[in-house]
Amino acid sequence: MSTHPCLRCGACCAALRVAFHWSEAAPELGGATPPALTERLDPHRVVMRGTYAPPLRCVALAGAVGVDAHCTIYPLRPSPCRDLAAAWEDGSASPQCDRARERHGLAPLQPSDWVEFANAPGDACAGA
Repeated sequence: MSTHPCLRCGACCAALRVAFHWSEAAPELGGATPPALTERLDPHRVVMRGTYAPPLRCVALAGAVGVDAHCTIYPLRPSPCRDLAAAWEDGSASPQCDRARERHGLAPLQPSDWVEFANAPGDACAGA
């Protein structure tokens, strides 16, 4: 069975700052992201630990970038993570994905990377 291309990647989690409104990590307000995994960026935003300053690597990333990476809090990930689409997953380019992969010496994803996955049975969820 083919795996989701993001489960062989993780480059975005080790190349981009993950900043979001603090309420996403406030359980009393319905926030789902674990507050212990965040740190304050400014009065309105927090960041995922490990993404504030180089070397960047989100505390929730497990595995080796480009080999077997995955998010350990996938269902609870903050909005920037939910909003960042992998290149060509939905038929569109993703310059952020391409830049993150380039920073780790990985080739950009291509539409063909999704053909094998799209035809495989199983869950389409990258964090599963």
